[in-house]
Amino acid sequence: MAITTSPAFPSIFKPFTSSTPKPHITKLTTHRKALSTSKTTLLSLISNQNRGLTTQNDPKTLSQIIETIEEMAVHGRGMVTTNESLSGTWRLLWTTEKEQLFIIKNAGFFGTEAGDVLQVIDVQNKVLNNVITFPPNGVFFVRSSLEVASDQRINFRFTSAVLRGKDWEFPLPPFGQGWFDTVYLDNEIRVAKDIRGDYLVVDRAPYSWTE
Repeated sequence: MAITTSPAFPSIFKPFTSSTPKPHITKLTTHRKALSTSKTTLLSLISNQNRGLTTQNDPKTLSQIIETIEEMAVHGRGMVTTNESLSGTWRLLWTTEKEQLFIIKNAGFFGTEAGDVLQVIDVQNKVLNNVITFPPNGVFFVRSSLEVASDQRINFRFTSAVLRGKDWEFPLPPFGQGWFDTVYLDNEIRVAKDIRGDYLVVDRAPYSWTE
């Protein structure tokens, strides 16, 4: 009986190998991940700092918070943060601004306590209000005009200030101008540093404040 052998397969038939390209991590993706990590770290660091009062006596935590903010500023250099996404009622989470912290700390001298501390921004109408509430009826707010100076910088000029109670109002004169850079902005939080080197972290309040 003759023995036959199978013909060799032509060279065009080669073992199957996947041609699916390996995932490619872009520079933009890397930046987004770095920002997300820094944001998580920042919110964790400030979570127990009583809006910045505790940090005044904790130089180690202050250094960590500032370092994290500066990291976010580096990764967020290409962000545009002075468009309509900046508009809204922003509520203070943490700051190094001594004047605000002084009022928050000493509100008890006036028989009350500080409630929400807000920054109310309307880019289209060029309005900025800084607000400290004293529940149930008190409020101190400073009106300002604003001007977009660059992709991340806002210039502002104070125009008037008002201390208001339930049945009374005491006007105060305007007292200055300056600028702040919003180095990070998303649908939840905003991070800024200003002309004096102070830092601010705020979130979007669940309500809109109006005079």
